[in-house]
Amino acid sequence: MPELPEVETVRRTLEQLVVGKTIQDVSVHLPRIIQRPDNIEIFCRELKGAAITGIGRRGKFLKIFCDPWVIVSHLRMEGKYRVADQGDDLEKHTHVIFHFTDGTELRYKDVRQFGTMHLFPKGEEESHLPLKKLGPEPLDPDQYQLEWFDAAIRRRKTKIKPLLLNQEILVGLGNIYVDEALHSAKIHPERSANELTDEEIHLLYHSISETLSRAVEAGGSSVRSYVNGQGEMGMFQLQIKVYGRKNEPCYGCGNPIERLVVGGRGTHICPQCQT
Repeated sequence: MPELPEVETVRRTLEQLVVGKTIQDVSVHLPRIIQRPDNIEIFCRELKGAAITGIGRRGKFLKIFCDPWVIVSHLRMEGKYRVADQGDDLEKHTHVIFHFTDGTELRYKDVRQFGTMHLFPKGEEESHLPLKKLGPEPLDPDQYQLEWFDAAIRRRKTKIKPLLLNQEILVGLGNIYVDEALHSAKIHPERSANELTDEEIHLLYHSISETLSRAVEAGGSSVRSYVNGQGEMGMFQLQIKVYGRKNEPCYGCGNPIERLVVGGRGTHICPQCQT
């Protein structure tokens, strides 16, 4: 599933490619992708003639601003956006197409068919699910502050990895970046959150934002099938220290990376660095 760095990279790419374009028509080939409104004809009708004025992001969700509307889009496991010319061959599993007046199209492809789109009047999207219960943004200094993070960690007795994966606590983190941030902070993923020391909480706070920032700069991680809106791979996988590196040597101490299951999720650690 694309995490914050991948979704942010898609946002930046689409901002360059589609902002300023006007929607001439919308084709929906898989109705269940559209979660709101219930009537697909209303979704298509309301977007006809709308100009795309910006691309935003909230956690792992994209926000496509089409005044006076906003489309809240979640890519889930395999969702991808691509800009193409109207005459280009249509790839299999292309489920939603936004046809623009300039002869180009924004195509949404999703092999697993888990992605979703919700249409809201602009300004109302944060008051409703799926965005309503999301936690702070770890790359927004106005939301992500050490005092808040310290309090959020200390009052919970759950294991630290499942806690960091909870989008109501902190948005955007998934398996890759939780593993990387915990390794950077030298914290075992099965440690109880409320037992972390002041120093460990401080290290983890900075490790999360630094790991995500480096991943955004690298265009995300293409460890599976992720590409941005131009079909380009992210390159952060070249900087990964533990995720997916079972039995390979730790770059810090040389001991083999181990894989275990924490909270039902495959997890990679260095048993020497993360005791």
